[in-house]
Amino acid sequence: MDERRLRELLERVRAGQTDPDTAVRELEALPFADLGYARVDHHRALRQGMPEVILGEAKTVDEIAGIARELIRTKNSVLITRVSPDKAQQLCRLLPGARQSERARVVTVEHEPTPVHEGEPVCVVTAGTSDIPVAEEALETLRMSGIRATPILDVGVAGIHRLFGHLDLLSSAPAVIVVAGMEGALASVVGGIVGVPVVAVPTSVGYGAALHGLTPLLGMLTGCASGITVVNIDNGFGAAMAVVRIMRATRRREHQA
Repeated sequence: MDERRLRELLERVRAGQTDPDTAVRELEALPFADLGYARVDHHRALRQGMPEVILGEAKTVDEIAGIARELIRTKNSVLITRVSPDKAQQLCRLLPGARQSERARVVTVEHEPTPVHEGEPVCVVTAGTSDIPVAEEALETLRMSGIRATPILDVGVAGIHRLFGHLDLLSSAPAVIVVAGMEGALASVVGGIVGVPVVAVPTSVGYGAALHGLTPLLGMLTGCASGITVVNIDNGFGAAMAVVRIMRATRRREHQA
């Protein structure tokens, strides 16, 4: 249950449209449901603005489906990350309305269309085409959070002139996610151009000395542009959630002003 739905429930009780006993039953699932193998956090949407997200990588299909059904039962949308193609196909058969994004390795079930926040879109920038799967994970997470996003693909430092055609879009964005492997230099370049929050994602793309993403991770952590946030290797989801937190805090301050 998120803040909007809780307010609607309280307004219905105040208006006499819902009796207190019915309201109590709706709230009984808070704060979590114990499934034995998982404790599903129904309070997370209220605390953080987005329901619990399921990491599918090390879970069985039955475990993922059980957690997803519990979220669906309480009228939450579902985001499942790091899902193999085989698991995704099985989940799409088990969960009505499930949608697979194969390149992002994501499965989603939307209880209702996610309200889209107004404003300019976040930019999700990749250094190369090989970085797109991680960018797609970030884009799917932003979409499920109701945040508009625009991809800017394959504009890495090997041909930096490709980035310059998008300066207007970058400068108007409320935040930028930069996804890069190899040496990860694109994050510093973008960080030196824009004044908005930049979240850098090192990827495991690169030859031997890239060390499966460790080299771009260290490069981004020690980059020249100041104030860049760096998340873990291949963590497009984490980058998107960093942006979600930033934008939620900004909107909250605007509403309180």
